[in-house]
Formats: sequence, structure tokens, C-alpha cells
Amino acid sequence: MSRPTKQSPERGNARTRLLEAARDIIRAKGFAATTVDDLCKAADVTKGAFFHNFGSKEALGVAVAEFWAETTSRFFEAAPYHAQADPLERVLAYIAFRKAIIVGDLSEFTCLVGTMAQEIYASSPDIRDACGRSIFGHAATLEADIEMARRARGITGDWTAESLARHTQTIIQGGFVLAKAGDNPELARESLDHLDRYIRHLFHVTKDNAA
Repeated sequence: MSRPTKQSPERGNARTRLLEAARDIIRAKGFAATTVDDLCKAADVTKGAFFHNFGSKEALGVAVAEFWAETTSRFFEAAPYHAQADPLERVLAYIAFRKAIIVGDLSEFTCLVGTMAQEIYASSPDIRDACGRSIFGHAATLEADIEMARRARGITGDWTAESLARHTQTIIQGGFVLAKAGDNPELARESLDHLDRYIRHLFHVTKDNAA
């Protein structure tokens, strides 16, 4: 998920500034390589303020995953794809929106919780679970539209709205990994083009008869 914009470290209280710093630095460097000193410097706070707010770096990891979930939820709730009248068109517009926000540096459009989950899934179960709640929670926002589209078009098969919603995130997160591996954002956009084609195939529509 992405993408909240960077904010000046002068804005907000110390906790918010640390969370914003963590959001940006971890996406650029990874969780292990991000130090408390990095975070304090970027947020313009003391180490005392850091440990007063979080107690440990792991606690910060859980908190920043929850912060990401909260801020990206607001971002996607306000996104224009919700304006489509047809539920399938909303799903396809969501995919188009995800492609449209793949802009800027890799660290600006890739997903914080996806990045952390890949890195710490075995070493920090608490952070992993917080990342999972964010990713699966976002996927769940697509389920109602997918199910309505299935019913409206009489689509049957051995898949569910829930499983397809999760699959969208598999493609998005995988696209981010390929973009990083190839140092090329176009690889993530390409993955979303294929996801668009796949969903149209499932629902037996083309770009000309989707509505």
C-alpha cells in the first residue's frame, strides 16, 4: 500500500514525527538498517523522546505498521475509484489507481508493511502480525465490490471474493519486489496491467464491454 506524502519534521508532536520518519526511512533502508539515531535525527527529537514514546525499536516497528494502516486507509477511502457506479468498474479503477500512484523514487511508492514483513517475518512476530493486519485489512476493502460484481454477472468458480482480494495484494506486493530488484518502477506497472487483464478474463469482459 501507498502512498502518503512526506511531511516536514516540524509538523506534529514527537511521536508523530518519529512515525513519519520511520515510514520514510524504513522504506528506503529497511528495518534492520534503520537506527534509533537515524529516526531521532530525521524527526528532530532526542533519544529520550524516542524511548518515552516507544520503549524499544520493535515497539516502534509495531506502531509504524499501525500508523501506516491508519494513514493509508484514509488515503484510499478518499481515492477516486469509489465514484464508479458499477462494482467491477470500481475494482478495475482501483487497479488503475494503484498503477497511477507508482511515481517517484522506489522508496516513495513501495509499501512500508510489505517491506517490513519480508524482512522480519521470522525474527519479530509482533511486527509481522501488525504488517499482516495492515495488508489483509486493505485487501478486505475490495471484497464487497468483487462479490457484487460476481453476483451481478453470474460468475461462478472455485474462488471467492476474499481470495481474489488477497490476490490483488499478492500482485501489487510482488510488483514492488520486482521494481526493487530491477531498479525499475515500470516492472510494478507491468504487473498491474496483467492484473487488470486477469480480472477482465475472470469476469468475461474486455475494455470495450466492461460497463
